[in-house]
Amino acid sequence: MNKANNLQKRKYYIETWGCQMNEHDSEKMSGILESIGYIETNTPKDADLIIFNTCLVRKNAELKVYGNLGHLKTLKNKKPEMLIAVCGCMTQKKEIRDLIKEKYSHVDIVFGTHNIHKLPELIANARQNSRMIIDVWEDSGNIIEGLPAKRKYGFKAFVNVMHGCNNFCTYCIVPYTRGREKSRLPEDILREINELSAQGCKEVTLLGQNVNSYGKNLDKKVSFAQLLRMVNEVKGIERIRFTTSHPKDLSDELILAIKECDKVCEHIHLPFQAGSNKILKAMNRKYSKEHYLNLIEKIKNEIPNIAITTDIIVGFPGETEEDFEETLDVVRKVKFDSAFTFLYSIRKGTPAAKMENQVPEDIKHKRFKRLLDTIYPISLEINQKLKNKVVEVLVEEISKTDKTKVTGRTRTNKVVHFSGDKNLIGKLVKVRITNPKTWTLEGELID
Repeated sequence: MNKANNLQKRKYYIETWGCQMNEHDSEKMSGILESIGYIETNTPKDADLIIFNTCLVRKNAELKVYGNLGHLKTLKNKKPEMLIAVCGCMTQKKEIRDLIKEKYSHVDIVFGTHNIHKLPELIANARQNSRMIIDVWEDSGNIIEGLPAKRKYGFKAFVNVMHGCNNFCTYCIVPYTRGREKSRLPEDILREINELSAQGCKEVTLLGQNVNSYGKNLDKKVSFAQLLRMVNEVKGIERIRFTTSHPKDLSDELILAIKECDKVCEHIHLPFQAGSNKILKAMNRKYSKEHYLNLIEKIKNEIPNIAITTDIIVGFPGETEEDFEETLDVVRKVKFDSAFTFLYSIRKGTPAAKMENQVPEDIKHKRFKRLLDTIYPISLEINQKLKNKVVEVLVEEISKTDKTKVTGRTRTNKVVHFSGDKNLIGKLVKVRITNPKTWTLEGELID
């Protein structure tokens, strides 16, 4: 490439907050930008375009976006030709768009979760206009297929199987920012996975806000269990993961598919959120503690070696000490491999935000500590059973803390560190576990 052409290459920087869905949206935006000639930079000050892909699930993520936007004002003054864009779940809320327009006038583009495919057009418009471009859709209409994606890894990939959510849990903003459930056609999903396999991808993670309700809006009904079996037949793919499952829709058919499909990993993430039936009803979760525990029993009976992880919310409005003890009871009975734990955070626009009996912050924090004190010993106990066991690991990267080691994941989604070099990245290897810890495992490569 000659010098003149090189000078024409604009650089982009994307910062992402939130879930795997957001991460995959950022991969798509990277693919779109590189298809129109941009190249990626890891340094915001070197960028010609900065995109913040935002999350609205937790208050902290929202505050970080505002803080980062404020810091960008100085950079924008030094580089007025640089474009700043904000997208994702936060921008789906009108009051947030209004706030950005009022307080962060140095932002050039605001768009949402439904119109990522319009990014080139939005950039072109922003370069021709001095005013802020705001283009947010309430609904995406039909799913846009065929968008390019720059995958973070070549050997593993996220694949959306559906978009949106119909559950309307009272604490959750997602149905309002991602829209109603729409399933992709099985043939489109399989086409994407076959293409990934041809490019050397070994592991796919099927994404949806509630994958268990996949296919319900399709003209030709296809269950998620049936889809798993189709993906299991794709040559070259060696591991299949999926997230997230909703307990109210997890069927016996799906449990059997996980058991019988040799490529489907022995791990399920099954959020229970709270152990009290009173709180579950207030959350609009549409299952009971007893139903959840029965599901866990079925899963463990069919797949004894499965790892089960979960999400738990502490301090939901109206939660009493007795309600919280019900949550601890579920943790003790299920014995989760690990859990994502959250202090309840008020999200404006959700029914729970208007509920009375909000739990005081000091009580939330005390309960949160007790929850962690219950979970951590269980996680360590489970991991210690792996000592001297040989496990299959997909090597992902050089360790961030020790450059002489590499990091990967077992089929049960446990992180393993062991001595090795970059030549192992992307390979499936056998590792003997030598030092199990609460959150990670240490091991040694078996030749």
